[in-house]
Amino acid sequence: MADTPPEPPPPITVVLPDGQEVTGRLLERQQTPEGWLFRVSVPAWQNTAEGAVEAAWYTVWVQAPAHVKRVAGAAHDDAPTTYLNASPSRSVHEGLGPRRPTGWVLQKLDAPGPDRGVLHAPDCVEAPEGVPVLELERALDAAEKAGVRLCSLCGAAAELDPVLKGFGHGFDTGE
Repeated sequence: MADTPPEPPPPITVVLPDGQEVTGRLLERQQTPEGWLFRVSVPAWQNTAEGAVEAAWYTVWVQAPAHVKRVAGAAHDDAPTTYLNASPSRSVHEGLGPRRPTGWVLQKLDAPGPDRGVLHAPDCVEAPEGVPVLELERALDAAEKAGVRLCSLCGAAAELDPVLKGFGHGFDTGE
């Protein structure tokens, strides 16, 4: 049986220095103190030693959101992502105590009015039981929807609001 080829990296629009836009591939994302860097590949041509021209990929790190834009419908969740302080030292864990469970849960509200949901930490006393736990990207997507608010009781607001407003997933949020 033949091996299934791996899925290609998700598409992303790369903005070149002169303003042109080229569809490339998002290889990985890295958070830095200054913002986000995305490692992208864009199609190009290269000359071979024999003097021919062949297709090639040019790979480079670029700043987000200045040099990248989302491609509508493309999922970037599978792109490897390195967050700042992704591995805190042991002394940090000792000082802060045990970690809360990872992820977020969405409480859907059926009450009349503009509120449609509340995003909670999984161990929040107000969090519903038996609902799926969302990873960070899915929680941020849910938090951006109209009518969804962040719980202030469990710290969802304190943890997610700066992420939503501070660097907008590394993309220009003016879509």
